Amino acid sequence: MDSRAARPADTIAAIATAPGRGGIGVVRVSGASLSELATALCGSVPVPRKAVFARFLDADGVTLDEGIALYFPAPASFTGEDVLELQGHGGPVVMQMLLERCLELGARLAEPGEFTRRAFLNGKLDLAQAESVADLIEASTAAAARSALRSLSGRFSEEIHRIVDALIDLRMLVEATLDFPEEEIEFLEQARALPRLDTIRQQLQDVLDRARQGALLRSGLNVVLVGEPNVGKSSLLNQLTGEDRAIVTEVAGTTRDALRETVQIEGIPLHIIDTAGLRETEDAVERIGIERTWREIERADVILRLVDARVGASASATEAIDARLPQAVERIIIANKIDLVGLEAGRVEENGVVRLQVSAKKGAGMELVRAELLRVAGWQAHGEDLILARERHLQALRAALAHIGTAAGQSAALELFAEELRLAQDVLGEITGEFSADDLLGVIFSRFCIGK
Repeated sequence: MDSRAARPADTIAAIATAPGRGGIGVVRVSGASLSELATALCGSVPVPRKAVFARFLDADGVTLDEGIALYFPAPASFTGEDVLELQGHGGPVVMQMLLERCLELGARLAEPGEFTRRAFLNGKLDLAQAESVADLIEASTAAAARSALRSLSGRFSEEIHRIVDALIDLRMLVEATLDFPEEEIEFLEQARALPRLDTIRQQLQDVLDRARQGALLRSGLNVVLVGEPNVGKSSLLNQLTGEDRAIVTEVAGTTRDALRETVQIEGIPLHIIDTAGLRETEDAVERIGIERTWREIERADVILRLVDARVGASASATEAIDARLPQAVERIIIANKIDLVGLEAGRVEENGVVRLQVSAKKGAGMELVRAELLRVAGWQAHGEDLILARERHLQALRAALAHIGTAAGQSAALELFAEELRLAQDVLGEITGEFSADDLLGVIFSRFCIGK
């Protein structure tokens, strides 16, 4: 269904700056017509698209605050409606007074993401661009911010539209040929339908690969350090973060609780969790820490399984721990403290299991650990072409690829061939919002902050 059918008519208002004190605070208002509200609040309608000094007035004409008013008449505004932005002093009380005045004048409090949702409904942004607004705000790395900005400018949507246009062209040829059934087989050869389909498949696969990489920029990887006490988990965390974030002593069981730190490797956020050493203990506090360790392990994307290179780990302890680790999660064995046994840093892979020899204390082999984490993430350098994709984008791209694959196997039946092309087009349309259910829009925009 066309998700842009409904057009809101009421006026909304919200504080658009973050909670707390600041030099400047912004109240944003959007509605079908704001001239009366602007006159009551500012004394007159501000000159469009120019920063105008104004005193913000209460119902009795008393000044609530003074600052800058910006007025953007429809349709040349972010939402496509009249938009009024009031930039006042950034105190929480002042901002709340301005917001309450807007509500007195007939506005209602905006819901999370409602300004951006109106921009989508009014055709100012497509759905992928609208989502990139939230991604830009929430970006945890510079690479993620640059990727979100590219999506906001329409780069991702343009690529999807090019693929959809190619599908439409192919569909038109196929469906026109359905009127001449005796020529179906010749059509596939003369129109080079299968090579064209393969080109579309390659384009889709390329977008999916870059989107999968970009998804890592959004969420990163949860990397959990696991091992017996005193094998160097905290030292490894300190090396990866470049700071002494965890206490390191020779006393086994120093780490009692999970310690989380986020680092970046090639722009990918890695959420590294240092955990309590796994062992049998009578210490009540340490036991709680070990229970939390297992909860972190259940949420892990990658497990760095540390052992002491001097002695390894006792067979019974190793078997008990390894048997309980989730088998579906990638596991990298880190043989630490090689400086104490005269070994060189290195990487060994046997039967699909990777073992790295490192010294967390000396920093030897840290580049191997970083490279291995990138390998597990499936990272490949794509320069500035990454797409900051969401899970729904990945699902749509995979579904479109599946329909293209099915179409390739239906070359002898043009009706089925055409139907698979249509299905591929529909799922790609869900990315940009040409076809999106209202409940999906509700979920997407509810995750935005209020004021956007």
